[in-house]
Amino acid sequence: MTATMTTSATTTTTVSVGSSSFFTNYPLMSALIAFALAQSTKLFTSWYKERRWDLKQLVGSGGMPSSHSSTVTALAVAVGLQEGFGGALFACALVLACVVMYDATGVRLHAGRQAEVLNQILYELPSEHPLADSRPLRELLGHTPPQVVAGGLLGLTTATALHFITGSGHQA
Repeated sequence: MTATMTTSATTTTTVSVGSSSFFTNYPLMSALIAFALAQSTKLFTSWYKERRWDLKQLVGSGGMPSSHSSTVTALAVAVGLQEGFGGALFACALVLACVVMYDATGVRLHAGRQAEVLNQILYELPSEHPLADSRPLRELLGHTPPQVVAGGLLGLTTATALHFITGSGHQA
């Protein structure tokens, strides 16, 4: 279904209102596919490292590669390929990607390392201590720089491959 809006005497804009518009949104699909690929890859990298399947890796944070980084990188690259790399929309997507990746290697990584130390303290408490029965904190919160770079490369590859597969991109 298509709706036509007249915004001024000389400008007419056509807006797609159909359900297929969600699935034809190239930047959104690039981001979602990159996220799914990163989370799926974590399942295999976890198995390789620990020699056991851990299905929590499909929804968990942390690990190799960074799904946060792959998602925002795919979004930024897809926006750039579709709208052009000189526009405000690409600038917003790029700044978002940089903030997310900085946060993954900064605040979240260090919060995870603090959780490791706090959990070690909890494990060493005598059983009669009031905090001895406390649940351990989640330790895998952030990402190392190689995990963020791998996620970024996955996002770049995903958006670029989808661009060539679908023929999406800048329509100038």
